[in-house]
Amino acid sequence: MKVLALASRKGGSGKTTLAGHLAVQAERQGSGPVALIDVDPQGSLTEWWNARAAEAPQYVQTNLRRLSEDVAALRRHGVKLLVIDTPPALGNAIQTVVGLADLVLIPARPSPHDLRSVGATVEIVERMEKPLVFVINAATHNARITLETVSMLSDHGPLAPAVIHQRVDFASSMIDGRTVMELAGTSRASQEVAKLWNYIERRLDGAKPRIGLTSNLSPGAVPAAAIGAN
Repeated sequence: MKVLALASRKGGSGKTTLAGHLAVQAERQGSGPVALIDVDPQGSLTEWWNARAAEAPQYVQTNLRRLSEDVAALRRHGVKLLVIDTPPALGNAIQTVVGLADLVLIPARPSPHDLRSVGATVEIVERMEKPLVFVINAATHNARITLETVSMLSDHGPLAPAVIHQRVDFASSMIDGRTVMELAGTSRASQEVAKLWNYIERRLDGAKPRIGLTSNLSPGAVPAAAIGAN
């Protein structure tokens, strides 16, 4: 079993939305059984799952005191992927979850506030010697701040080669426990989630991080030197 933790000191970074979407996408692509754990006291992921009609991914009710024990039990019962949503704060919850994770996904909106908060989260992950990856979330198409965010985040670690853009579909689908992939028809939003999951899956399988120009930004928009490689 692989454990994917979503962590960010900044509230509103989109952790919960990404946690639900990545778990569902993993199930859809045959990487399940997938389980979800919500250690955020706000319980947004729990509320989303309770509104969900589909049985998968499964939800596991637990707490920090017995988290390690329950993760071990899920492993024994054949769960292939565990996705854990964390609170927007730096405390015992973050450290406990990071300690159990095989990969830490750090979402960041292209805003100065999000970028300023990244360092503290990275410090915890690096101190615990866990691999991490950034993903730009809720981006605006062709906005200069998005391109600047690519450059700044890549200085701190690997950046997922897929940008999740700001789209109404994400909010509307989460209201009743669904995801953009489960809405009628196809959408760019679902394609972005698929690209992100494909990258995350490779990282969980041990692929070395490679940073390149994000596939859904305009080619040539960011100088290659600004992206670098880790």
